[in-house]
Amino acid sequence: MTLLAELVAVSGRVAATSARREKIAAIAQFLRSLAPEEAALGVAYLAGEAPQGRGGIGLALLRAAGGVPGAAGASLALVDVDAALADLVARRGAGSQAARTELLRDLLARATADEQAFLGRLVLGELRQGALEGLMVEAVAIAAEVPVDDLRRAAMVAGGIAAVAPAMLRSGGAGLTAFAIRLFQPLAPMLAQPGADMTDALARIPSAAIEWKVDGARVQAHKSGHDVRLYTRTGNDVTHAAPEIAEVVRALAEPVLILDGEAIALRADGTPYPFQDTMRHFGRQQHDDALRAAMPLSVLFFDCLRRGDADLIGQPASARYAALADILPASLIVPRLLTGEAAAAQAFYDDAVARGHEGAMVKALDAPYDPGARSAHWLKVKRTHTLDLVVLAAEWGHGRRRGWLSNLHLGARDPAGGFVMLGKTFKGLTDATLAWQTDALLERATDRGEWVVQVRPELVVEIAFNDLQASPRYPGGLALRFARVKGYRHDKRAGDADTMATVRAIYAAQAPPHEGDAPA
Repeated sequence: MTLLAELVAVSGRVAATSARREKIAAIAQFLRSLAPEEAALGVAYLAGEAPQGRGGIGLALLRAAGGVPGAAGASLALVDVDAALADLVARRGAGSQAARTELLRDLLARATADEQAFLGRLVLGELRQGALEGLMVEAVAIAAEVPVDDLRRAAMVAGGIAAVAPAMLRSGGAGLTAFAIRLFQPLAPMLAQPGADMTDALARIPSAAIEWKVDGARVQAHKSGHDVRLYTRTGNDVTHAAPEIAEVVRALAEPVLILDGEAIALRADGTPYPFQDTMRHFGRQQHDDALRAAMPLSVLFFDCLRRGDADLIGQPASARYAALADILPASLIVPRLLTGEAAAAQAFYDDAVARGHEGAMVKALDAPYDPGARSAHWLKVKRTHTLDLVVLAAEWGHGRRRGWLSNLHLGARDPAGGFVMLGKTFKGLTDATLAWQTDALLERATDRGEWVVQVRPELVVEIAFNDLQASPRYPGGLALRFARVKGYRHDKRAGDADTMATVRAIYAAQAPPHEGDAPA
């Protein structure tokens, strides 16, 4: 039985060194010591994740459960932590918050001070010790004595290294056979890297397939005869949430398929509803017939990963696209242009944005499908907006950002007086900026709470963001999506910040206007 203290010690050694080979060696040595039933836990915890996910465990719950003295000695096993977190996440309904608080308090009381610190960062997703997926794959390969390329492929098919580590450590190379591409075992999706613009993207991928980048929900469709299942990018079965898509796939003549695409709610004229309207379909345990009638889901597929007995993920994109065109009607395939000409690519991008979509994908025609990878063979070019907003407050950071004011509360100017909050972000801040803004904000503090510092609205910061969405959470009815800091505007005063009129104009221009889309 492996103690959490042993894993915490390894985590500390990994965090303390910048040498990749030393990190891998330390992890591999630890993994060899684990029992098979502990392997997935060891891999997940060292990668900074709990198998249960965060499950609603946030800062408020951690604060409520904290403050208990650490145990005098180490006695907490990995399996004990897993059992406690599973019990905690499962609690639902009346009285669940008190029960969850008590369960977390009990777990922390059994942990030493070092283990408490580790668990706090783990459940908050703030554990940054450098044991990322790529390092973990190499460490498991060394520990299990299997070729790293073979293991990487198995991890991609299975949805992550934690899913394959137990079999590898138990059976070595013989365990690889269990992780071939299979129906109804969702693959980790291939992901894209950002491109600055279409010129940048075509410079990196000179001969490309240019596709609409639609703002929907990623779905992977598996079909065997009449049996059809739909999976999210995280592997959750959402067939019940999109029966209209399942019906479309079931009606295809090809009996065995794995397809990759996007589910999206489209109006009669083909323009998309706001992103959160699409996601309403996936937030329900039972499908809402009224929602389905008023706002049915459409699907646009962009890749074919399996056809019959043929595994296509190792084939070049051009071959996969040919299979897709052979199987599906054009109405079910994302619009695509094959070109290496910048003018044609830009026109395609501009047309996609004019139709209300996010932008365009630029994909290499000769590249295989790389499950689970954020690949340079796929680039995403999205419309980006900027606003000059005022900092209204900031939250103290956690983990590596502890001691700095990090998460900024951002507001636009209300011409009638005051500021209207649009959201928060900590993305894009360098260490130097964090240090500077902490001092600058504390000088302007009007209320220094334990976690949030309210400040005089004086500092203007330029914020880049992809879109705005309707939000009842904020007083202006709008919220930033994917906001990140470009830099402080020391040349501007709060009175120079953008107004809510500018914000509403950007929201109105995101898609052709439709009655009922504007926030209340």
